[in-house]
Amino acid sequence: MSIINVTKKDSVKIIEPVNLYGCRLEENVFVGPFVEIQNNVLVNRNTRIQSHSFICSNVTIGEDCFIGHGVMFTNDKFYDGQINFSEFLDTEVGNNVLIGSNSTILPVKICNNVVIGAGSVVTKNIDESGVYVGNPAVKIKNLN
Repeated sequence: MSIINVTKKDSVKIIEPVNLYGCRLEENVFVGPFVEIQNNVLVNRNTRIQSHSFICSNVTIGEDCFIGHGVMFTNDKFYDGQINFSEFLDTEVGNNVLIGSNSTILPVKICNNVVIGAGSVVTKNIDESGVYVGNPAVKIKNLN
């Protein structure tokens, strides 16, 4: 496991072993053990990434977020039974987003102030704050 070409602030805390390369970590980011963060990923300030999570290329995570244990981000979708390895898709996670353990996040946009329940699969953009659960994830309640 390794840390290669990572741009990070002094206040970043990384618990090794990890596999980080070509990403940017802003102030007060925490990265737990056994996390992989690929190239072209931005993790904004005060965000915590728990152990065993995978953040693929082209993901932006906002400020004050929590990524639970074993969360998987994907950036590849099958179209007509084919995958194009030269065109990975983008994922944008807003500010104050909490993603429960073992969730899967497809290439989507998630707005600010969202809670995603453990084990959920986010297959479509989330444009309205609230609590989302299930496979596929659906909104079950508003946040106060």
